[in-house]
Amino acid sequence: MNLQEFSFGNYRSFKDINTLNLSAANIKSKHKITDIDNIIHGKNVEKTSFLKSKAIYGANASGKSNIVKAFGTFFRIISNSVKDENVLNMVDPFRLSTETEKEPTFFQIIFWDKDVKYRYGFELTDEKIYSEWLFGKPGDREQCYFIREGLEIIKIDKTNFTEGHKLKILLFDEEMEENQIFRDNSLFLSTLSTFGFAKLSKQLVKSLTTSIYVINGLGHQGMFAHAGLALADKKLKKYMLDFLKYGDIGIEDLNTIEISLDDLPDNLDEDAKKDFDKLKNRKLLLSLRKKFDKNNKVVADESFSFRRDESEGTQKLFELSPFIYQAIIDKKTIIIDEFDARFHPLLTKKLLELFNSKENEGAQLIFTTHDTNLLSSDLLRKDQIEFVEKDKFGSSHLYPLVQFKGIRNTASFEKDYIQGKYGAIPFLGDFNKILNIQD
Repeated sequence: MNLQEFSFGNYRSFKDINTLNLSAANIKSKHKITDIDNIIHGKNVEKTSFLKSKAIYGANASGKSNIVKAFGTFFRIISNSVKDENVLNMVDPFRLSTETEKEPTFFQIIFWDKDVKYRYGFELTDEKIYSEWLFGKPGDREQCYFIREGLEIIKIDKTNFTEGHKLKILLFDEEMEENQIFRDNSLFLSTLSTFGFAKLSKQLVKSLTTSIYVINGLGHQGMFAHAGLALADKKLKKYMLDFLKYGDIGIEDLNTIEISLDDLPDNLDEDAKKDFDKLKNRKLLLSLRKKFDKNNKVVADESFSFRRDESEGTQKLFELSPFIYQAIIDKKTIIIDEFDARFHPLLTKKLLELFNSKENEGAQLIFTTHDTNLLSSDLLRKDQIEFVEKDKFGSSHLYPLVQFKGIRNTASFEKDYIQGKYGAIPFLGDFNKILNIQD
């Protein structure tokens, strides 16, 4: 699956509909190799090419994290709307305007799956889904597969979306006193995917919910547990260890041991104890490092409690490693908030170069960051850089660097950004005045 566009509106700090575009623009970069390696060159009928990475910059509280949250909310609703009646509580409209506070939130994604272009979206509040639509483009023209308004399917393609027509007949049979299958707070596409005959719906829902990783928090118990379980796969464990070694971490090996709560060290912090107590298999992750004698010869391996003794940067790299591996191997998309947090700038640069390399044939990376070292024409094309800025009414706006005219390929993106040429920087006051306190 390749992600082409994601649009959202009336969501948290975004009042209007904004679009994150992963299509490669028709531009030339400073280095020809950048235009080759940083792009997934399209083999689809439209010859659409996709960006391998997209960096999002902006001041604190500008709305960068809300973009990642929008992705997460969109996919969780697709995944859980049928089985969880409370999942719509995740919807949070723009609340600084009476114009939008009671209006539905908008989500839409354009993606390619098995060489077919799809456009899928819905509008909803925290109580119900107002509208939903699916369009496909298997040939030269986009076709409407279905349009839903409230609980009514107002349009459906009987030829290209037969499964939807079958379910519509089942759901709205006049002899049925009450519809027990389709609710106003569940998605039609997700509902369809639960039926055996709905092969296309099942394919699309699976693609949307398993081909994109959204990581919007650091130190998340689920990520740590996922990485710990990944160590059981020998091939994946080798990759994770190499990942840590290439990151100059110094860890030689990772092992888990079964242990009871009484066996834990007395100086283990409370967070580590809580994490351990949640594990069903009661395992403790250990990192092994070389131990040297007075002549600097290796004499043994010393074990350390990974959660207690390793740095937050090391733990983050460990948690990310299996997701990055799966993204690269299976050509998935990974979306990371605060990509540079707890990482040295050189490490962040190397990870970005990994996604922009010729070895990466289909994975996509979207990330928010404050690391201006990455704002370089040696690393990124102009269409791979986005900015987020809030207006005076508290509404966030997303816009790409490529929209600015007259920006030369040899320009210093970092210098121009810091100087405010592109906006999306904080306007800071004089912090020294804080100290001038009058009695």
